[in-house]
Amino acid sequence: MFWRAYRQASHRWTAGVGFTLIEVLVVVAIISILLSILLPSLRAARDQAKCVVCAARLKQWGLAFECYAAANKGVIPHCDGLDREDPDPNNPDVIPPYAMPWTVANWHGWVDLLPPMIDYQAWRYYKKWEHPRENTFYQCPMARPVGDSDYIRERQKYGYFSYAMNSCLELDESTWPPPGGTDYPMPSFLDTARIFCPQRVVLLFDQLLDPNKGYGGSTPCDDPGQHCGSYPIAFSARHARGGSKLGGNILFCDGHVAWQRTVWKPEWDDWNIGLQQGPPRNDPNWYPYPVDRAP
Repeated sequence: MFWRAYRQASHRWTAGVGFTLIEVLVVVAIISILLSILLPSLRAARDQAKCVVCAARLKQWGLAFECYAAANKGVIPHCDGLDREDPDPNNPDVIPPYAMPWTVANWHGWVDLLPPMIDYQAWRYYKKWEHPRENTFYQCPMARPVGDSDYIRERQKYGYFSYAMNSCLELDESTWPPPGGTDYPMPSFLDTARIFCPQRVVLLFDQLLDPNKGYGGSTPCDDPGQHCGSYPIAFSARHARGGSKLGGNILFCDGHVAWQRTVWKPEWDDWNIGLQQGPPRNDPNWYPYPVDRAP
């Protein structure tokens, strides 16, 4: 008798906490709605965090430039590196005797000279298929190349650069030549003491990796991310900020980092002087020395 009464009471209690199919479906629907509301916010927060990490890495590079300048009479390295050459992989530090004068500077690029100063390996010492990816100091955490079929050179095999040094810096004939000198008119090293307005001059910037987003997103870019130095045509479009359109981070010559939506100016659309493909010689954001102060 006691056992029968216990079972009846237990049955009444368990039946009271059960859920009908409709109730379960309602709960699932509510959870789905909440997730649909929260996920975009979580994704935006994650992307914003990556943008902050990217800016922090650019600041690290800025400190590396400052350290190099302090140890080398105020000059900073060349914009380009051995990514533009085909060096002997067993002897990447050796400049071959057949190297043309204008290629000598590429053995003194920023991606090779700066990292060892802050306890990182120079780019030239990485083997094929083993180049640094987006989880390293070398790359922006938002760096995601599209499929290799869209590029001239395989990104996974040869590596890519999500940060590019302002290549307009090397077009200024008043900058210093590389060690050993060269008779080619394109200079290599920049004298930081002579920069007219360092808080405006671009040093490094987020480089786009999508071939379809060059020239401010209006025109395809031939081979983005292949080289460690580039022009405004290759400014990134990766970071969303505050619900605005995509943009990228920029490291300026005075060491500060700022996010910008774009750097491309409408008046540059028909401008094409040699390799410049953009800013004229007197643009204060891309050239370090005013035209009238060049020696």
